[in-house]
Amino acid sequence: MVYLTIAVLCSVAVSVLLKVLRQKNIDIRQTIVAGYPVAFLLTLVLLDPDISGLSTLGSVWSIIIALGVLLPAVFVILGRAIAAVGMVATDAAQRLSLIIPIIAAFLLFGEILTGTRILGLILGFLALGALVYRPHQQAIDNTANKSARQTPLWLFGVWAGYGIIDILFKQVAKQGAAFALTLLVSFGLAGLLLFIYLLITRVRWQGKALVAGLLLGALNMGNIYAYVRAHQVLSESPSIVFTGMNVGVITVATLIGVGIFKESLNRVNVIGLILAVACVVVLFLA
Repeated sequence: MVYLTIAVLCSVAVSVLLKVLRQKNIDIRQTIVAGYPVAFLLTLVLLDPDISGLSTLGSVWSIIIALGVLLPAVFVILGRAIAAVGMVATDAAQRLSLIIPIIAAFLLFGEILTGTRILGLILGFLALGALVYRPHQQAIDNTANKSARQTPLWLFGVWAGYGIIDILFKQVAKQGAAFALTLLVSFGLAGLLLFIYLLITRVRWQGKALVAGLLLGALNMGNIYAYVRAHQVLSESPSIVFTGMNVGVITVATLIGVGIFKESLNRVNVIGLILAVACVVVLFLA
């Protein structure tokens, strides 16, 4: 349970960090690019990937390249979503991305949808709709704020982005590629591609953004490592890890978002959070 708690706290801490950086007008892209070398080194130390297996990756390289592009892109979208709608709805949307691999399994890989899974999918889509809901008056008050008007787009990006990444990692696992090695190469490629992009755009480097990146990289890898270790320690109780991680993140993010950052939730948003938790529970039972 200690590892599961650490995984939940690290995941929420990433959202808190991105929210604070956005409030201080710090370039999140620079923070992300500085975080990848830290995550890369921690992957080497903590997960001890077999470097000699690089030659055996084969067709997995296409997936790794996709991950190299998607990983930093989704982080940027995550930061935009947190700025537009807050960390409560954003973290809930991120957790609801678990329904995308289920849809892909049905549409692309020929798996059969059970009645319980259909119920879980319905709850998930209802939760997403409720999370993006904003009263008419609030929409009028925010007309000058472009990010606020784009709330559904950013939340959809978080939901779809993390869902696609989950599918890609699952495909890597099915092909027998080592998870730790794939993660290492993906981190390295993601950092390199984003760094090249920032050089091309001639970004003005910010010292605070780069320092924050060290913390972001540690939190990101801390989340992954603790989650993997939780599955190993509780190998006979995967339900505890799966449900605890998703429900835990939604709960802690809500407490911090509302209690510390004073994020406002209307009644429909609250219903959305309840539906999100119900979706997680139902999909596990499926």
